Amino acid sequence: MDSNTLRAFLAIVDQGSFSEAAEQLHITQPAISKRLAALEVQLGAELVDRSQRQLKLTDAGARLLPHARRILDEIHNARIALSPSTREVAGELQIIASHHIGLHHLPSWLRRFKRDHPQVTLDLQFMESDAAYAQMRKRGAELAFVTLSDGIDSNFKVYAQWPDPMAFVVGPEHPLAALEQPTLADLSGHAALLPDTSTGTYRLVSRLFMEANLPLSSQMPTNYLETLKMMTSVGLGWSVLPVRMLDSSLRVVPVAHSVARLMGAIGLSGRNLSGAAQALLAIVEQQEEARRGNR
Repeated sequence: MDSNTLRAFLAIVDQGSFSEAAEQLHITQPAISKRLAALEVQLGAELVDRSQRQLKLTDAGARLLPHARRILDEIHNARIALSPSTREVAGELQIIASHHIGLHHLPSWLRRFKRDHPQVTLDLQFMESDAAYAQMRKRGAELAFVTLSDGIDSNFKVYAQWPDPMAFVVGPEHPLAALEQPTLADLSGHAALLPDTSTGTYRLVSRLFMEANLPLSSQMPTNYLETLKMMTSVGLGWSVLPVRMLDSSLRVVPVAHSVARLMGAIGLSGRNLSGAAQALLAIVEQQEEARRGNR
């Protein structure tokens, strides 16, 4: 059992396709099939059920899966441990960022990072936070910058975190904009423009209305905050948006309730960070601390 056969097995599992797994590993489809077959012969068990249209793990494959991930994690850790600490930060760094972080935080981090570490090649992926957690479980990146979930599981390690204060907002012509002391009951009578019910932001807002025993009329959900901002600015409803997104197209609704979500950088537990990842984290922590100090 070697690392190449284990990588082939995991790529097939994660991609759900021999052809896509082969593309991911930059080898031919016959080559990846041969690697899986060699692993099955070595272990004396079929690992993937090929009889169905959709690939499925056999019982043996399901039992092997967590061990295969840990073995490759330890190989990764060994390489990092054997790297000279004085070596210049270089190589490839794979990171994931949520769309909001990618627009409003990432540019300043990467500007500084590329200036300080020009030898690092960045592989960036942008996706919603929930998708980022799933991609990290597949070892699709070394770091992910996401909205931290309410109960982050033990598979992940939080390396940095910072609050993202939010505000209730409407467009300038919305009826709520004229109220001096609006309440949740006032908001309850109007359409809400919020992210999907699976998001942390929706759960924060929904909890406030549930505790007040008030209905929440959420319409046209989208997880793209820039889209929510546009729909709010033209008067389609009220929303809750990060304070750093506010401008003259919006009016703050000063309800007596504060809302803030938690953003952060996560990695995988048991998988050590490369020098490039550590260097980026140092910049993130420095800039976010300075940002909080300037508020």
